[in-house]
Amino acid sequence: MRTLETLLGGEWVTTGEWIDVHDPADVRTPVARVPALSAKDVTRAYDHAEQGFAVWRRTSPFERARVLTDAARLLRERLDAIAADVTAENGKTLAEARGEAGKAADFLDYYAGLARQGYGTLLHDARPDTRTHIQREPIGVILAISPWNDPLITPARKLAPLLATGNAAVFKPATETPASGLHLARALHDAGLPSGVLNVVTGRTAEIEEALLDDPRITGITFTGSNAVGNRIRHRLADRNVRFQGELGGKNASVVLRDADLAAAAKGVVAASFGQAGQRCTATSRVVVERPVYEEFTRLLVAEVEALTVGPGTDPATTLCPLSSPRQRDSVLADLDRAVEQGATVLTGGRADTDGDRAHGCYVRPTVLADVTPKTAIWREEVFGPVLALRVVDDFTAAVEAVNDSDYGLAAAVFTRDLASAYRFADEAECGQIAVNTTTTGWDVHLPFGGFHDSGTAYKEQGEEVLRFSTRVKTVAVHFGA
Repeated sequence: MRTLETLLGGEWVTTGEWIDVHDPADVRTPVARVPALSAKDVTRAYDHAEQGFAVWRRTSPFERARVLTDAARLLRERLDAIAADVTAENGKTLAEARGEAGKAADFLDYYAGLARQGYGTLLHDARPDTRTHIQREPIGVILAISPWNDPLITPARKLAPLLATGNAAVFKPATETPASGLHLARALHDAGLPSGVLNVVTGRTAEIEEALLDDPRITGITFTGSNAVGNRIRHRLADRNVRFQGELGGKNASVVLRDADLAAAAKGVVAASFGQAGQRCTATSRVVVERPVYEEFTRLLVAEVEALTVGPGTDPATTLCPLSSPRQRDSVLADLDRAVEQGATVLTGGRADTDGDRAHGCYVRPTVLADVTPKTAIWREEVFGPVLALRVVDDFTAAVEAVNDSDYGLAAAVFTRDLASAYRFADEAECGQIAVNTTTTGWDVHLPFGGFHDSGTAYKEQGEEVLRFSTRVKTVAVHFGA
């Protein structure tokens, strides 16, 4: 078992306490261990970040860009080793892990480009002989908390823009998947990021939560995870002048209209639903189908699902990986049991997969449920696993109503050959991300990303939109007359 160090104040450090990291394909043997930092260590991390910010905010944007570009290069050079660790601790296939490592590098490159451009606007001024502009400045020390489902790309999506704009960061990776985030930190460190600008807190949340969230030097928190935790953080910040960017839950729907290419729709829905075993915030978990094509689409869908190959992420034949932990597996299985108790019919799957070598892993068969109503819990609540629920509707209006009948509003898709229906859906669906004839997943680095309602907060991620979170605006007027 490997012993990994974490990054504090520009140094790679260990402690006397450890957290074991397990492979969800076979949980019997730890694959690595990372330091379990204490509350005092967290305070040290903020000490270092405060000092790092004082240096980094005054560092040339071109030097910031160079660091990000060099770090992106290092991620690509180390891609095979990084992907192997992502698969080992998260369970996703090597193909998915390689894609994640490559996209993490893309985030660094993209924000390196924005760092070089600068951020601001020249404004007209009513006063004579006066030029006025706005300039964007870093906000300070930002806490970044990332989840276990995308343990490399989510930290890159968060850290790249805040570093590009001159902020410092304290980064808390998920306890289940810390090694992936440490690869990102090492690339940035090796690229020349000054000491203290990035500090990685590996630790048990229950033991360090107060020190992590309550430090008075925090100016912003960017969080991806469950609504329960996100709301707890938001309430904790209610009386403090701290920005909160939350990418929270989703219950994403795909709509299949009667004029759709049904075979293409079935393939698209399966890709969106079962990639990474459904453990994507944008994964499709609901499908709304117009009645005339419901039976044929369902037949095609089930056939696509049953063609998936369940297995470890290291097996090239695997197309559906294990869930990321025993706790997540058991949660999904409990949701399935409750759905059946509430009247849902299992068309395929619906159980754990313990065959052969999978007996010691976190496997759940890919599942399709029918006879689901708007009151069925699995139609309304996020499952975060390889589970898809079907509903039949009579027309387009009912389909949009079904999509919008949700507390969430992250992503939705429609499959149709009719341009009017596509644009009407884009206008009427209450979601931050809308796809037409493609998957609810797969939003690139330059595309603004974030949901409506309980799926997120007003600050979006990705693209230039994220600058609203990571910078503050200053207005400067210069009078040059006599």
